[in-house]
Formats: sequence, C-alpha cells, structure tokens
Amino acid sequence: MKIAFASDDRNATTDAVRAFLAEAGHDALSPATSDAWPEIGAAVGKAVADGEADFGVVMCWTGTGTAIAANKVPGVRAALAWDAWIAEGARKWNDANVLALSLKRLSPDVAVEITATFLSGIAPDPEESVNIARLGELDEPRR
Repeated sequence: MKIAFASDDRNATTDAVRAFLAEAGHDALSPATSDAWPEIGAAVGKAVADGEADFGVVMCWTGTGTAIAANKVPGVRAALAWDAWIAEGARKWNDANVLALSLKRLSPDVAVEITATFLSGIAPDPEESVNIARLGELDEPRR
C-alpha cells in the first residue's frame, strides 16, 4: 500500500511509525515540502484525494491541527485517534482515509498499534454507507 506520511516534528514516536510503515512493506511517500502543520495536513490529504496514496498518516503535537488541515481537502476523511479502537471505528464507521496522531502524547508502541490497526484492511460497515456517502456530499460546493 502507498501511504502518505508527514510530521511537523521528529521524535521516537514518529520514528517508530515510519519504521513500522517500512517494516510492514508500505511504500511511504513524503508529500510535504514544509514542516508547518497546515501544509503537512494539506499535502497528505491532497496525496490521498488525488490517488497518489491509498491512505495518509499525519502527526503533529496533538494531531488536531494536521487533521483539520487534511480535512480541508475535498474527499479526505481524517480521523484523530488515540487508541486502536478509535482507529478501527474510524475506518469501519467513517471510512476514514487519513489517520492523525499526536507525536507528543502517544508512546511509540501505542502509535504503531494505532497505525497498524488503521491500515489493517478494515472495510467500511455497509450499514454506514448512507452516512459515509453523505460525507462526500458535504464536500460539494453549495449552489
């Protein structure tokens, strides 16, 4: 799988996620050309929305800023996750395509567990298809 990955800082947690992506055989793309969190979120979101990557992973201090920035890109459904259950639900119930993580509040092993769960092939729940489709409609410009 191609994964767009970017972070606005580097520490043991970001290094662990990057190492996991490589060890799991994912092709990690680095679409951001800036270390500013708005550009990072937008660049990863654009890579996913444009089909250059299957999924995205963004990291900033809280994960919130990069999630907000990624969600500004039409077609992106970025979810901030702090445990594996949230990541699983984001894929299952929201068809999230970008994972946002805190690089300051997550330990490396928890961040890897969350990322592994998000990328594990969880399919969207068919019972949520109407709601997920509605999210796409919200991306459309108002007339």
